[in-house]
Amino acid sequence: MSFQAYLDAIETRTGLTPRQLVDEATARGFDDPAVKAGAILEWLKTDYDLGRGHGMALVHVIKKGAQIDAKHVGTSGPHRDEKDELWLDGKDTKPADWGA
Repeated sequence: MSFQAYLDAIETRTGLTPRQLVDEATARGFDDPAVKAGAILEWLKTDYDLGRGHGMALVHVIKKGAQIDAKHVGTSGPHRDEKDELWLDGKDTKPADWGA
């Protein structure tokens, strides 16, 4: 599953866009470099019932932003994406050529 597909699935499950969740995480201080992924995963599990796979995709965006490593772009690996930037503003507003 691509990073973008994880984010789209998170939106479906929570009703919130990835950007809304990132904003909430920032308001809670989870973007602080000292905050470990486990604390963010626990919040996502408790408040939104998200599992580790979906949670780690969101942890990446909270900690590193929407840019993903080029090694995932256009490959055949499990986290293959069409672009090196993730769409955070909702799957319904995503341009058709953005990718899955």
